[in-house]
Amino acid sequence: MSEQKRPNIVLICADQWRGDCLGAAGHPAVETPYLDDMCLYGTRFTAAYSATPSCISARAALMTGLSQRSHGRVSYEDSVTWNYETYLADEFTRHGYQTQAIGKMHVFPERSQCGFQNVILHDGYLHASRARGGVRLELNDDYIQWLREKSGNPTADYFDHGLNCNGFVVRPWDKAEELHPTNYITTQAVDFLRRRDTRKPFFLYLSYHRPHPPLDPPAWALEQYLDKELPPPPCGAWSEQFSSHHTPQRSDLFSGRLTPQKQRRAQAGYYGSMTHIDHQLNRLREAIIDYGLLGETIFCFTSDHGEMLGDHDLYRKGVAYEGSAKIPLVFRGPGIPMGNVSGVPAELRDLMPTLLDLAGLPIPEVVEGESLVRAMQGERDGFKSYIHGEHGALGQAMQWLTDGEWKYIWLSNDGIEQLFNLKSDPQELYDLAAAEPQKLAEWRGRLIEELTGREEGFVEGGKLVCGRPYRASLSHIRTV
Repeated sequence: MSEQKRPNIVLICADQWRGDCLGAAGHPAVETPYLDDMCLYGTRFTAAYSATPSCISARAALMTGLSQRSHGRVSYEDSVTWNYETYLADEFTRHGYQTQAIGKMHVFPERSQCGFQNVILHDGYLHASRARGGVRLELNDDYIQWLREKSGNPTADYFDHGLNCNGFVVRPWDKAEELHPTNYITTQAVDFLRRRDTRKPFFLYLSYHRPHPPLDPPAWALEQYLDKELPPPPCGAWSEQFSSHHTPQRSDLFSGRLTPQKQRRAQAGYYGSMTHIDHQLNRLREAIIDYGLLGETIFCFTSDHGEMLGDHDLYRKGVAYEGSAKIPLVFRGPGIPMGNVSGVPAELRDLMPTLLDLAGLPIPEVVEGESLVRAMQGERDGFKSYIHGEHGALGQAMQWLTDGEWKYIWLSNDGIEQLFNLKSDPQELYDLAAAEPQKLAEWRGRLIEELTGREEGFVEGGKLVCGRPYRASLSHIRTV
């Protein structure tokens, strides 16, 4: 395939977007008309997961095509240097693409390019930069500098309205809508289309910080959900075993229960942020149409992880349950079947080989993900039979496996095992660990295979071992 005929690639990652939160996926409340169109005219994967469901570790899989055993980030840890042999953007740059990242990278050092020719950065609250102290935030976040210039306020900040970057307090955006971070990402993308090199195809990575908190959508987006009937969070009886971890008094709780009023506002803020992004994605699509590029551009929409949003009295991410680990994954563009739905298990490390395959580019041998192009054509054979996920949660390692129909979970300290039939129980209300001993043993055996040889010593004598120390990063990537 000649360079002139290679498709443009637009990879869109919306931070903390649940896999069920699309109208096309049957959600009863969320309004995403333009993403629904993308599903209608493209291919949607119904068993897509983030194997390490938090911001940094998930992006490592997305950017490198590696499993967590190889990229080494098995939970959340800031300020661990990114030094990988190859990145997704490296491959597009190497083969003549103009490569541009806009939005959240969440790498270290913060301005690492990870193979992109140019990065316009907006990482959000910048926890690590603020914690180090003495760092001018505008050096590590282009949005802050832009906001100060556009607003005329030399001290304007992302944090002016006071909402916590991981909390569930909700209020409308406090400035003009065009100054919102979601609009900023789209504005910069539209400007990239204007100034791109028209002789080259482009790889554009758009990484929206929302719907990750702060839950601060524009007033119109919040208000449309405040009086709408919203589904209550599902809560399995098994969740009581984690009640000792509840912190209900915190505004940024991981575990507990919000009051009904606060819960509804949290849902309204979260769903409103999604609808806001949906409209901005249509703004981008219209700009691509204006430049005559729609017929030669492939779009991929996904997320780094989901949001529990009160499911089973849990919030935020990092756990194995569907709200946290399941993500949207949609492709649309030339050569991609329309209206197709695939149940092939997929994960973020599969995006690098899939996008390279769609562009007709070679896939580096080090990549451990697999191209999903055949799955888009309706094939099911020859793909991985399940996904292995993990993350630090509830004071220990939460290890899990799923094939999209069954899910097995093991907690490394408590020794708790759970088994869910996702086909008949997609909300994970009924733990079948006691009722299905043979199925439980089958999935346990698979996890033992996955964890054999790991440095933590999770497996000894062919059995799972509880109480082993667990770190957020494996030793081969730690530099601090």
